[in-house]
Amino acid sequence: MTVSETDEDHLTAYARILSDVCATGRRLTRDELDSLRAQGERAAEAGHGLRTLVRRHLAATRTIWPTLPAAGGERTLAAVEQAIDAFAEGHERAQRLAVRQQEAARREFVDDLLHGRSHLGRLAERAERFGLLLSHAHAVAVSQGHAAVDDTHPATRQVESALAARFGERRILLATKDGRLICIAPGDQDEVLTFFAKQAYAVTEGGRVAVGRAHPGAGGVVHSYEEALNALDLAERLDLDEPVLRAADLLVYPVLTRDRQAMADLVRSTLGPLQAARGGAQPLVDTLTAYFDAGCVAAEAARRLSLSVRALTYRLARIHQLTGTDPADPVHRYTLQTAVIGARLLGWPDAEV
Repeated sequence: MTVSETDEDHLTAYARILSDVCATGRRLTRDELDSLRAQGERAAEAGHGLRTLVRRHLAATRTIWPTLPAAGGERTLAAVEQAIDAFAEGHERAQRLAVRQQEAARREFVDDLLHGRSHLGRLAERAERFGLLLSHAHAVAVSQGHAAVDDTHPATRQVESALAARFGERRILLATKDGRLICIAPGDQDEVLTFFAKQAYAVTEGGRVAVGRAHPGAGGVVHSYEEALNALDLAERLDLDEPVLRAADLLVYPVLTRDRQAMADLVRSTLGPLQAARGGAQPLVDTLTAYFDAGCVAAEAARRLSLSVRALTYRLARIHQLTGTDPADPVHRYTLQTAVIGARLLGWPDAEV
C-alpha cells in the first residue's frame, strides 16, 4: 500500500512534534493528541492497517533520531509512546464504528430479506454484498434452542466458524433473528444446511432445527423461512421428537389445517364423545396418539404409556364404545388418526374448537 501525500504530511508533523518535545522537555499538548487521533481515524477509513502504520511511525522516529540531542532520548521515547497510543486510539475507534455500522446494515438487510419489505432490485443489490445471488433458488434453515441467541452469542460464533472451515467462501449467510439462528444457502447445496443443522443442534444442547424447501428469488427466501418457522411451530404443537425437521416431510399438516373450520368439525364430531369418559377426553386422545405413533402395535403403545397391554386394550375398547369408531379397523383408523392430528394442532380438548 503506497503512502499518500496526506500520510507524508502527517509523518512530517509527527517528526516535528518529536523534535520539539526533545528540545523543550514538554509533553504532547491536547491539540496534538486530538490531531493524532483524528489522523488515526482517517487512516482507518482509508483502509490502512494499524500494524503498517505503527511501523511507519517507528521508521520516521529512526530517521530523525540522529538529529535529536543525546540527552533527550528518554523524553523522545515517552513522546513516541504518547503519539502512537493516540494515533492507535483513533484508528481503533474508527474500526469499531465501521463494525457497528456493518452489523447494523447486515441486521437491516436480514430483516428486509426475511420479511420481503424492500424493493426487489435494491434488495438483490444489497444481497450481493452479503454473498447471496437472489436470482438463484435458496433454502433457509432455522435453529431454535432453549436460550435465545444473537450475533455475538458464542453459539453463533461456533457455528459460523464451523461453516467457514467446512465450506470456505461459498455463498452462505448466517444470521440471527428473534433469538433464533438462521442459515440461508443456495437451494442446490443441501449439504450446507444439513451440516448447519448438525452444528446448531450440538451448540444449542438439544435445540431443534427446521429446514424450509428451496424457492427462487427474494420471495423464495421469505417462503422458505416461513416454512421453517411453521415446521418449528408444528413440532411444538405435535410434540415431535425429531431434532431436525424438513418442511417437505410435513406438507400434510398444512393441508390438514388449511380449512380450519372443517378440521374443527371433524375433531368435534369424531372425538367429542370422549369428553363423556371418566377423566375427560385427554387420556383417551393420548392413548390414540401413542397407538398410532407405535404403528398400531398395542404392546409398543402400552410401553410408551407405561400401561399394561390389557389396560391399553380396555382404553381402545372404550374409545370404540364412545365414538362408534374402532381404532383397529382400517376403515375407521384414517378418520380417527386425522381427527387426533387435528386435535393436537388445534389444542383440543384444552381449547374450544
